[in-house]
Amino acid sequence: MRGEKIKRLLDWMDESTCNYLAVACVAGELEEHGFKELYQNEDWEIRPGGKYFMKKNDSALFAFTIGEGGLSSFRNGTLMISAHSDSPCLRLKPNPEIYGEGGAVSLNVEKYGGGILYTWFDRPLSMAGRVTLQSEDLLHPEVALFDYKRPIAVVPHLAIHFNRGVNDGNPLSVQKDMKPVVGYFSSEEIKDAREGYGIILPAIAEGAGIEPEQIIDYDVSLYPCEAPRLCGLDEEYIMSGRLDDLSMVFAGLEALLSSTKEEEDCRHVRLFAIFDNEETGSGTRQGAASPVVRDLMERILESLGGGKEDFHVGMANSFMISADNAHAWHPNYNEKYDPTNHPVIGGGPVIKVNTNGKYMTDSVGATVFKRLCEEAGVKWQMFVNHSDVAGGSTLGNILTSQMDINGVDVGSPIWAMHSAMETGGVSDHLDMIKVFERFWKG
Repeated sequence: MRGEKIKRLLDWMDESTCNYLAVACVAGELEEHGFKELYQNEDWEIRPGGKYFMKKNDSALFAFTIGEGGLSSFRNGTLMISAHSDSPCLRLKPNPEIYGEGGAVSLNVEKYGGGILYTWFDRPLSMAGRVTLQSEDLLHPEVALFDYKRPIAVVPHLAIHFNRGVNDGNPLSVQKDMKPVVGYFSSEEIKDAREGYGIILPAIAEGAGIEPEQIIDYDVSLYPCEAPRLCGLDEEYIMSGRLDDLSMVFAGLEALLSSTKEEEDCRHVRLFAIFDNEETGSGTRQGAASPVVRDLMERILESLGGGKEDFHVGMANSFMISADNAHAWHPNYNEKYDPTNHPVIGGGPVIKVNTNGKYMTDSVGATVFKRLCEEAGVKWQMFVNHSDVAGGSTLGNILTSQMDINGVDVGSPIWAMHSAMETGGVSDHLDMIKVFERFWKG
């Protein structure tokens, strides 16, 4: 069972090469397990005992189940787990070709999120994302998702002979240093490209199985092609791009599917919220700072025949686990960590605490999660920033600006967060699934 679950994670990570494809993979699994897709621009009919999901902008997804009690299940509270689909990467700008000496063509890219830039050098890069197509409905273009699968570009390092101080610190310019090179082309090929659809758009079209002239616009990310793999003498480590936060997405998916197989009725609403754009502040219509979840909960309530008072009672009885990976103690940089609260890989799920409100965790939320861990037979750890080191925020405290809900911020411990290749623990991933399953039992 251990090996099967980890193989599923590795295979799923390999397919989820960008936020759009991660959501598409989740949606496909939900449909296979009897979840019905709902659409925001259509009327909803929610039934007690039902299983549903809704996508937002193709890059966020919200799956939920309704207890047999219907309205009473809503009033009993929502058991919510949240994660996010996006990861730091390089994204294509419009008109991306930069033509250089000797026929070299590079790509004009933007940095998405706070990635560790130098980890993107000298890696085989492919591309994946979404293209928008012309449709009869002017306000609702057709979309197509694609993954080119094979390497098309590389960001080459400058040789050390031209930068002898590279190992002493190397400030990088995204515009200058991070341009991926896609190849060398003849003057005739470049002339045809300039007069036609460029160099990269035909490749995007090929990946999407359409013609270049069909594409109106695109959202395309580059990603490292190395397959996720196990590492360590005992294969105790998971190495992959996008572990932050797709490993938490997958843990939530596994737990939801496992929980909904059980015959025992859940007395609550279960909600699995996969947001986008956490890495850039969550301030989009598919991000945690938007009203998308509150709107969703109101529509569920209305379909169950409830009113405003039922909403407030239900929210007061609700609890959210905000699941975003945590910083594991790094053996080479002990001075960066809090002296008494530095979680290690293999030590179990991490509860994240920040007294200035960067995380939503308080003693109540932490107690709930510790008890869930105990009942699941899982160890837990605490993370607090070194008092002289500023930390980041995550979904929990951002969502509470839209909804009054109790909760806790947690995650699996990983090394090299925001690197092109991150490292986590096999046992931590499996333990997090166990805790999520116990949570959704109610």
